[in-house]
Amino acid sequence: MLEIGTKAPEFCLPNQDENEVCLRDIKGKWIVLYFYPKDNTPGCTTEACDFTANVPAFEDLDAVVLGVSPDSPKKHRNFIEKKELDITLLSDEDKKLCEEYGVWQLKKMCGREYMGVVRTTFLINPDGNIAEIWNKVRVKGHVEKVKERLAELKS
Repeated sequence: MLEIGTKAPEFCLPNQDENEVCLRDIKGKWIVLYFYPKDNTPGCTTEACDFTANVPAFEDLDAVVLGVSPDSPKKHRNFIEKKELDITLLSDEDKKLCEEYGVWQLKKMCGREYMGVVRTTFLINPDGNIAEIWNKVRVKGHVEKVKERLAELKS
């Protein structure tokens, strides 16, 4: 499991437009890297809409918001258009990044066990180190907490 203060694992993943987004290209900014299970599901939609609503505040804090799920770039594009999202979504179809960040885990629902993404948010500082981690995120009020913590760390 990753810890605060450790170097964030590098990545290069396609976004909703199939353009490659790499950590090395956005170093120097704060990065809110949030992992979520699936596009167009209730919790994931609420989280994405909350982040979208707060994009100006994150930009004021010199931060970029990136969502990551195993969905394809095409599914991300549909999700963005359907919900009018203003954030970048990265496609981790082979789940390698999810595994590197430790969010691809065994989950249980209705007595059934399966592998899936555990909703987790990482705050990466301009040096590329993990500044904060939120595990097993509850969507309600989460974006506010991320924003507050980022403002604290920057001051």
